Amino acid sequence: MRPLGRLLAPRSVAVIAGRYAGPAIAQLRRIGFAGTIHPVSPSRAEVGGIATVPSAEALPDGIDAAFLAVPAPACPAIVAQLRAKNCGGVVCFSSEFAETGAAALQQALVAAAGDMPLLGPNCHGILNGLDRVALWPDEHGVRPIERGVAILSQSGNIAVNLTMQQRSVPIALVASLGNQAQLGAAPLLAHLAQDERITAIGLHLEGLDDPPAFAAAAAVARAAAKPIVVLKTGRSAAGARAAVTHTSTLAGSARVYDAYFERLGIAQVSSVAALLETLKLLHVHGQRPGRRICSASCSGGEAGLVADQA
Repeated sequence: MRPLGRLLAPRSVAVIAGRYAGPAIAQLRRIGFAGTIHPVSPSRAEVGGIATVPSAEALPDGIDAAFLAVPAPACPAIVAQLRAKNCGGVVCFSSEFAETGAAALQQALVAAAGDMPLLGPNCHGILNGLDRVALWPDEHGVRPIERGVAILSQSGNIAVNLTMQQRSVPIALVASLGNQAQLGAAPLLAHLAQDERITAIGLHLEGLDDPPAFAAAAAVARAAAKPIVVLKTGRSAAGARAAVTHTSTLAGSARVYDAYFERLGIAQVSSVAALLETLKLLHVHGQRPGRRICSASCSGGEAGLVADQA
């Protein structure tokens, strides 16, 4: 796969998004994107006050990233055109791929992308407050920031909600993974772990597409002293069934994942609130705390409560 830097921090963006084009452009402007925007529309002369081109083939060569939100059957051909144009990567917001049984269409999409990074399909996209980029068609709470945590979420809606938190967690970057058809958690984790502006990484996962690659990425994060915390859903039978219809993910055995994450030194939490609070702790301290604590209290009763909890 080509390097991820152009997709995550582009200086030029193509927006091929039908009715989502206006909202996507609005989010780019709102976050302070300073690069060039190239809307594509076969029927409109302009979108958001910017002149359009009629097709992806009419785009200039070398655009860094594209936001794609068109009917699923049209996606593979457009992705192939973007790859031929040396695009740096694509966010595919479009749905109705493997999560609805259209596995062959998803395979065609991945084949069209080749070595060009493809996030999704069936994902919200990328929010990067560090480099002022929003490949995203929806409201969110990420703001420009110089340093903070990164969040990778398989659920787009959980990603949206996490950005709206009021727990004083400095969120620097959010990526919605969707179906992980090509670009999964592992390469993103390894890339972000090497960014000095990222202090810790939180994950919401329904399952992993490549456990060995994820383990290697976790080793990169560990070497860079970037702690990881994960919220794994699909632990119950009902949750696992929901994961298949949500992102076509096989959730796997909860006990196996527990052992896997423990072996990798990754903290696990069981709620969105705990994910945010743990990220806040890791952002401040830069590493997972040990087992030793110190309690200071003026009350023998409170000291006894702390001792019992410990």
